Amino acid sequence: MENARAHIVVSGLVQGVFFRANTVKQALELGLYGKVKNIKDGTVDIIVEGKKSKIERLIEWCQQGPSRARVTNVKTEWEKPTGQFHNFSIEH
Repeated sequence: MENARAHIVVSGLVQGVFFRANTVKQALELGLYGKVKNIKDGTVDIIVEGKKSKIERLIEWCQQGPSRARVTNVKTEWEKPTGQFHNFSIEH
């Protein structure tokens, strides 16, 4: 399995519903590295690295998100992995 990197932007009712905390939980369970943060426009921004199949599973989870979220769009851009991350965390 090859390593990959994805930049994911999730739109909808995704702030104030524990989306970031649950993204960290999902990413750690999948063995992924990166960061998640809220953006002023109301979206959630995720940079993730790891096995491509595991990133695809995280993207699938993002389509729904945690129970209180109402996801309307998930935009994914694949990038070349950099290896800059050693954990998965919330960026403020």
